[in-house]
Amino acid sequence: MLIGGILGSSSKLVERIVISRVLDPGVYGEVALGLSVLALSTTLTVLGLNQGIARYMSRFDDEQDVRGLWVTGLVLAVGVSLVFTGVLLLNGRTIVGLIYDTPDSQALLNLFILAIPFNVGFYMAVGAIRGFENTIYRTYSQDLFYNGFRFFLIVALLVAGVGVMAVGYAYLAAAMATVVVAHFFLNRLLPLRGGVNLYPRQLLTFSIPLVLASMVSKILGEVDTLMLGYFETTTVVGLYDPAYQLASGLPVILSSFGFLYLPLTSRLDSEESYDEINEIYKVTTKWLFIAGFPLYLLFVSFPYDTVSLVFSTEYAGGSDALWLLATGFFISAAVGRAQDTLAAIGYTRIILAVNTVAAVLNIVLNAVLIPAFGLMGAATATAVSFVALNVIAFVVLWYTHGITPFSKWTVRTYVLLPGILVPTMVFVSQYLTLTIVVFPVVVVACVVSTVVVAALTGCLQAEDTIPLELVEDKLPITIPFVRRYIPEGDSELTAQLDDSE
Repeated sequence: MLIGGILGSSSKLVERIVISRVLDPGVYGEVALGLSVLALSTTLTVLGLNQGIARYMSRFDDEQDVRGLWVTGLVLAVGVSLVFTGVLLLNGRTIVGLIYDTPDSQALLNLFILAIPFNVGFYMAVGAIRGFENTIYRTYSQDLFYNGFRFFLIVALLVAGVGVMAVGYAYLAAAMATVVVAHFFLNRLLPLRGGVNLYPRQLLTFSIPLVLASMVSKILGEVDTLMLGYFETTTVVGLYDPAYQLASGLPVILSSFGFLYLPLTSRLDSEESYDEINEIYKVTTKWLFIAGFPLYLLFVSFPYDTVSLVFSTEYAGGSDALWLLATGFFISAAVGRAQDTLAAIGYTRIILAVNTVAAVLNIVLNAVLIPAFGLMGAATATAVSFVALNVIAFVVLWYTHGITPFSKWTVRTYVLLPGILVPTMVFVSQYLTLTIVVFPVVVVACVVSTVVVAALTGCLQAEDTIPLELVEDKLPITIPFVRRYIPEGDSELTAQLDDSE
């Protein structure tokens, strides 16, 4: 399970690295634009029905009702995706003219467009699998098979000399195959043949708010790439995307705390234990900051070397975007998991409103800044939008429930870690160039120095054992190196959490 999740989250970055090693930035930019079109189109045409099926299925016990729910979602979503695919194919020349440099890119774009209904098809199967609360089949079909088979095809076709079209063929073929594989696993949970009771109105009513939230979130992640394609060249897009892919590793690390934080917060909310939520929020936010800081330190100190080493020197022209994007994502982390907390408390409409404001801000800033500053304009727009998103969510949480990440320990962490280590590492970077040998040494140095500075400057507290114990319980491991620096003492919060169980 854990391995599947790790493979799923890391496959996108590894895939982009492989592509960048074969294609030049201009051609890589064509791929990035096509993937943005595919991602946005899939999110729009799936209509949130995959999430709707997963959440609505628990309301039914009869097999005909459950099967009918899946059939309803599949027919509606695939039908919409086929119509949307047809519209995009008929207007392909116009789309290419808007975001690509040459008409020759239409063949590649068409492959990504053709993959849309197949993506939607396997999304619906995975949604139904999730409805049975079967995470194993979901991991097998999406995280392992789809990502793994797609990666294998990309490598094989690139080695065979197919060129840029290899990526389009791989995405189309992998989506087609995953439709079959995902429904094979679904058939083990629910016989796909049999009577059905259809629920179109109920499912759409339940799912439309979900597609709005998903679409707004996807806009935040993709609109900068598409607007760069509109205002600039595919080469600029190709330089920007590697920096974005690296920087987005920070939110992935930070979101990993969600599987620990959300269940605990939801339980405390059901007990109206908001004082405990406030304390948990402070501790987990501090550890989000500490956990992500080594990667941020690397990106802000060695942006040129990192991009050059991970991708290639051809892509180093976008390295300034790396430290800027990383700073935006990292500042967002400093206010904590405000959106998750609002969701646990039940403020889903507020989350949608906040995301909408951030998406509109992102579009406006991109439109203003890209013509003037190119890829740095896109990086600025994205960084500011993510900061605004999380700060607004935090302000709402603070205003409604008085929950805040700030304590004397978190303030010390926010001030002392960057205040001591960033100037030090930036100074070191003036005299040190990262190579394949030096790189792992610097990574280890970033991790060790973060823990040591946090320990020696009084950033750690007795309550810090809580997130460590949660991690150790979920993953059968021990974390002795960090634990030795945590002050001993009785934690009132630990006692309160034990009493609430």
